[in-house]
Amino acid sequence: MLAVGAKAPDFTLQDQNGKERTLAEFLGQKVVLYFYSKDMTSGCTKQACGFAELYPQFTEKGAVVIGISKDTAASHKKFEEKYSLPFILLADPEKEAIQAYDVWKEKNMYGKKTMGVVRTTYLIDENGMIAKAFAKVNAAENPMQMLNGLS
Repeated sequence: MLAVGAKAPDFTLQDQNGKERTLAEFLGQKVVLYFYSKDMTSGCTKQACGFAELYPQFTEKGAVVIGISKDTAASHKKFEEKYSLPFILLADPEKEAIQAYDVWKEKNMYGKKTMGVVRTTYLIDENGMIAKAFAKVNAAENPMQMLNGLS
């Protein structure tokens, strides 16, 4: 996990509409950057829908919400459409940002060790610095936790 106070690594990834996006384009805004395992899965859907429900409050507080997984942009588009997600989803099939943010870890699934994304959320301040970092977050509670963490 990256340390609070560190510079957030920049990235260039494709969003659900096929547009290239960078972290640098959001300088001057707070960014809630959350990493999740897979579109359409139970926990990831709870987390995404929680962010969608609270999205107006995030924007009121000057924050952008961005979700990243190793799914494709096409998968993200289906996820966005099915659940009316109003925020940016970034495709990271090469695990560029996933590895830069240190969320690709060994996991224990039903006694079997596998590699995967550990559900992690970072709050990045207006200057591109990591203000808060939460690892192994609870999918259902994380959106409210992040909203409450904004000043």
